[in-house]
Amino acid sequence: MNFTNGIALDGPAGAGKSTIAKIIAKRLGLPYLDTGAMYRAMALCALSEGVSLTDAEKVDELLNRTDIRVLYEADGQHMLINGTDVTGRLREEEIGKGASLISKLRCVRDKLAGMQRQIAHETHAVLDGREIGTFVIPETPYKFFVTATAEERAMRRVRQLEEKGEKPDYELILKDIIARDYQDSHRDYAPLKQAEDAVLIDTTHMTIDEAVETVLQALEAR
Repeated sequence: MNFTNGIALDGPAGAGKSTIAKIIAKRLGLPYLDTGAMYRAMALCALSEGVSLTDAEKVDELLNRTDIRVLYEADGQHMLINGTDVTGRLREEEIGKGASLISKLRCVRDKLAGMQRQIAHETHAVLDGREIGTFVIPETPYKFFVTATAEERAMRRVRQLEEKGEKPDYELILKDIIARDYQDSHRDYAPLKQAEDAVLIDTTHMTIDEAVETVLQALEAR
């Protein structure tokens, strides 16, 4: 199969799209691009510089003097900001919330989407994010929208944190997920939404293996 322009997996946080995308990429022998990590890296950069995540002018200035790079190592994708590997901090809760805020800015969307588009076209990568199929590579025929109920996604997050020895508050996590969903889907520029020609994958009652096979079968059918 020829995946010119890449494969797009969109959907809300916690639906499993990143895990599915990584497996799909490995199965097909394609690069995997975690676009969310790019926004998280930019949020971390802004927070470290004391720049407001909602100040478009100052964030634009920061973008113009910031070198953002995606580096692939044996253990996967790494994000470099001005030569510093910031990958280890990108999954912090504060950074995740910050990424959702800073991603609302048009200057950030345009800058990072341009980088993502170039990578997809050059490598035929598997990309996951919020608006890959509607904004980054809308020309690809290989689009999927991966979702699950907010309650199921909250429970998954609870289990992840419990495995780390933490004692998470389910209700607080659910509230945060619902708020992030609203924020992502109601931003003015490139909001989270399902592309008209995307295949819907609801993972609420699916295992990861089942979801992966569903995607692979859809790719084969196209």
